[in-house]
Amino acid sequence: MKGIRIVWPAPGLAAVEEFDIPAPAPDTVLLETECSVLSAGTEKAWLLAKPNTSGQFPQYPGYSAAGRVLEAGANVKEFRPGDRVVAYHSAHASHTVKHPRDLVRIEDAAVPANEAAFTIIAAMSLQGVRKARIELGETVLVMGQGLLGLFATQLARLSGGLPTIALDLDEKRRQLALELGADHALSPQAEDFAESFRALTGGKGANAIIEVTGAAPAMNLALECAAWQGRIVALGCSREKADGVDFYQQVHKPGVAIIGAHNFVRPAHDSSPGHWTMRDDLRALLRMIAAGRLHVRPMISEQVSPEQAPAIYRRLVETDCPPLGIVFDWQDKESRP
Repeated sequence: MKGIRIVWPAPGLAAVEEFDIPAPAPDTVLLETECSVLSAGTEKAWLLAKPNTSGQFPQYPGYSAAGRVLEAGANVKEFRPGDRVVAYHSAHASHTVKHPRDLVRIEDAAVPANEAAFTIIAAMSLQGVRKARIELGETVLVMGQGLLGLFATQLARLSGGLPTIALDLDEKRRQLALELGADHALSPQAEDFAESFRALTGGKGANAIIEVTGAAPAMNLALECAAWQGRIVALGCSREKADGVDFYQQVHKPGVAIIGAHNFVRPAHDSSPGHWTMRDDLRALLRMIAAGRLHVRPMISEQVSPEQAPAIYRRLVETDCPPLGIVFDWQDKESRP
């Protein structure tokens, strides 16, 4: 039986190819993908072979997907055919084989696949927000309002951030941040940014800063915006080195903590305060979506057939501000081999 998948044969290029769907091993399950989400910032960096990416091609992109179990291996007891699941690090493909440890069941039938598929991305934001240890009433600044930033903004507000301030260069993204719960949204390039930020924080700066862009100038700005004994969470993957940091004046003297928050720095088994496993975070996020506390639908900008992937990735390469949340619909009949 044949499936289809997205492949990057060389830097800057994307294609769709057929492949033989494998049978699951005794300890794995075969999934039929319903929806997968394009993570614009990360996938663009990898597609263009930017620093701190593998630089190896061909690559098979994608890491946030939802689908159904088609077949379970003989030793798998947790999942059965027909179960709806979200799959961690599942590629943009019609079918995939995964280990049960990378799957979480979608318990609520009312949660649609195109929203559930975002939870892997949202979990990356959630682990960063957890590491910030936000207390009720603390000022929180979220720098960058792509998918990771918009989830971080919502989760910071749910964690008690007040005010929760969103930062982005793009006006449409700032407006969406406000619609999703940010108390204020600012452009760091506005002439009155420094004055506005001081006014919103009472001149003290932000207690917790979630830096999502990974850009060196943004980290320098985060240090300028941090309050006395503030925390800066480096959530976005850095692709360049930061220069001009005065560690004595900006870190050591004011007691500012810089916290690395790569998604791979997680406990393998047991969750503890501030450090949850991937599966526990995914379960929590699915409950939040089902309860209407975490909003995904406003972030879906396009839902397309995987056959459109070459054009979608070409746009991703050519534009500085790509569409926010692009969903590949693997149930689209046009995408069937």
